[in-house]
Amino acid sequence: MDLKENRVRNSVIIFIICLIVHAAEVFFIRTDETVFAECFINKVFGIVVLFALLRLLKQKWSDIGFKSSRFLPDCFKGFLICTVFYTIGFAVEFITLATSGNPGHMEFFVTGFSLTGNVTKQTGIGFVLMCIGFNIINVWMEEGLFRGFYITYLREKIGVKGALFLVALLFGLWHLVTPLRSVADGEMNILTFAVMSVGYVVLSGLMGIKWGMLYEQSGSVWIGLADHFFNNCVVTNLLHVVTESGVDEYQILRVLVGELTSLVAVVVFVKLKKAGRISNKPEGQVIVSSRR
Repeated sequence: MDLKENRVRNSVIIFIICLIVHAAEVFFIRTDETVFAECFINKVFGIVVLFALLRLLKQKWSDIGFKSSRFLPDCFKGFLICTVFYTIGFAVEFITLATSGNPGHMEFFVTGFSLTGNVTKQTGIGFVLMCIGFNIINVWMEEGLFRGFYITYLREKIGVKGALFLVALLFGLWHLVTPLRSVADGEMNILTFAVMSVGYVVLSGLMGIKWGMLYEQSGSVWIGLADHFFNNCVVTNLLHVVTESGVDEYQILRVLVGELTSLVAVVVFVKLKKAGRISNKPEGQVIVSSRR
């Protein structure tokens, strides 16, 4: 396979190979149902694939956005984005619960993400550290492959917009494996799967577009990676809203509000930047132009 030609075809082939490993782990190995509570084997495999691809293309990790000099400031930006907009998401969730007569409170514990609402609480420090470690592997692989590698690899052939939307589609399809297993296990019927899958692909795709835009505008993978990590690790796996009737009953509302508001903010920022209302100083500080 000539990696410098037929880039769209090559991207799909690479995606299918990683997807097969992902599906094999979710359906058969089921690492997320073990003490690890996370499917991490496919993510390690994806990182190995990235090492191989970069070697074949004679590129460095910095060529796909892993720039060491940008690590701390860009991670701070990513954490700030997630903190601000998920504060709004949590607020909407608490208000919704309170107005429905089922007020909730926040608790800190580890649990795997579940489409069917099954929750097992783990509070030991070992579980917290595993959660953090596995989520670092997760976002390293997903941001490295879907944003850093794919967008850099594809934009020369199909343009930035084409790369963003193709990668968003692949990222959305990547997240169909878990609901497919729920159907196979009898936890979800076909109709529910169809409705959930559309929403899941669209939401994951929009998240992918947001992280792709952050990568394209900054040239750094760290902003999206930090935002992605905070989303997966803290918002989904560590912080939970508990009521008398259950745990995270309105988690999807929290995620929708947090992700859609942050996406709108990123889109507005990019449009202002393209219009010349926002520019970057040499040292990386952002300033707002007074030009009308």
